Amino acid sequence: MSPLGPTLFQTLINQRGWQDYQVFKKRYEQAAKQLAEVEEDPSIATATIEKRQFFRWAHGEVRTPQTAARRVLEFMFPGIPASRLLEPASSGPEASPPVLGAERRSSGESFEHGLEDVVTAAANESARFAARAESSNVGPHTMEQLEADIRRIVDTYPNRPVGPVFREVRALRDHAFELLEGRQPPQYTRDLYFCAGVLCGVLANASFDLGRYDAADTQARTAFLLGELAGHNGLRVWVRGLQALISYWDGRPAEAVRLAESGAAYTPESGTALIRLESIKARAYGQLGRGSEALATLAGAEHLREGVAAEDDMPGGMMAFPVEKQLFYASSTHLWLAGPQHLAAAEARADEAVEIFQAAQSGRQRLGEMSLARMDLAMARLGRGDLDGAADQIHTVLETNARRRTESVDRRIGHFSRQLAVHPGAGAPVAIGLRESIIAHQERPIAELPPGGSS
Repeated sequence: MSPLGPTLFQTLINQRGWQDYQVFKKRYEQAAKQLAEVEEDPSIATATIEKRQFFRWAHGEVRTPQTAARRVLEFMFPGIPASRLLEPASSGPEASPPVLGAERRSSGESFEHGLEDVVTAAANESARFAARAESSNVGPHTMEQLEADIRRIVDTYPNRPVGPVFREVRALRDHAFELLEGRQPPQYTRDLYFCAGVLCGVLANASFDLGRYDAADTQARTAFLLGELAGHNGLRVWVRGLQALISYWDGRPAEAVRLAESGAAYTPESGTALIRLESIKARAYGQLGRGSEALATLAGAEHLREGVAAEDDMPGGMMAFPVEKQLFYASSTHLWLAGPQHLAAAEARADEAVEIFQAAQSGRQRLGEMSLARMDLAMARLGRGDLDGAADQIHTVLETNARRRTESVDRRIGHFSRQLAVHPGAGAPVAIGLRESIIAHQERPIAELPPGGSS
């Protein structure tokens, strides 16, 4: 924005509700078609306005529009030269609307008339301030579109290859950051912080899925900061859960417990973020071999599930924690605790989770999570000597992981392969064939993180 204040153009589009680029572009193109008919000049009919040019006009970075643009602008704002539109609003008589009944008085008029001039001037000053305060680079349409894009991404993320999603989310995050650098009302600022925080959270999750724990940690820290700025407890808790999950997979279970307990200090507005947090903490306790704490935390997560509200102010999709995820997190916890009783519990919960995952429509199945539940099921079956049952699950995982590969599933496959190699039935034909299939799968490298992805 010009240091002298908003341009007359920006003041007028704010008054008309055209400050959103897409809204103004539509009005501009309509005006171009009408002008072409009026002047019988078809060359103007296709005139449009680029986003960058729109903001340059609003900020007074252009003084003389091109011929076609000048004609369209003057048609949209009759009686005002295009050059005047792009000057600061405060530099001319159009700076503020007249006050009804206020006229300039000569110096010989009464004191009352002089006081009216002072009142009029004060009103005009307030009007100029309102015009500046109202100026915004974000309107309802912009927010609706951004929120719709986020819902689509988090809804489809579990079923799409990670690399292409990463690139799309990164571009949308950059757009949210760009909007935050502009000027908008406080409510839109809070909403933008939340949206940017969600997008950084998705990037953290994607970085984690691509095996870049350092990048995932950085993205998660930024996401938590944005949740703080938005004042959104649901986002704070979800991000703390993600940070705990990264620590768990990185072999730092004590840090995972600490992060989960830190997140539990916030009370989400609604939804399943706390259930997820407790379930992650239970797995970390299991990894630490602290059986009583692990089982108590699983029970706490089940108790939270009973009271969860149907409504969730988080976007859903990958950010939701449905019951099937809770089941396979419980199965992982029991696998860590080992022993026949825990193996049976792990198999039962993993089997139920897989059944629920499979029941979803093919285009909406949570492929990575379903693969991890299958890995739990395979490990439990291997533990009780059911090689054929374990092999069925592994072959399905290998097929799914070839289409949507993640580092966590790769790690689980590697762990299973090592356990299979020392199993009493390692020499059986089914075990030999399974190891060969795993080796062939492992020879295919995991997708690289897109350039600049750790930013």
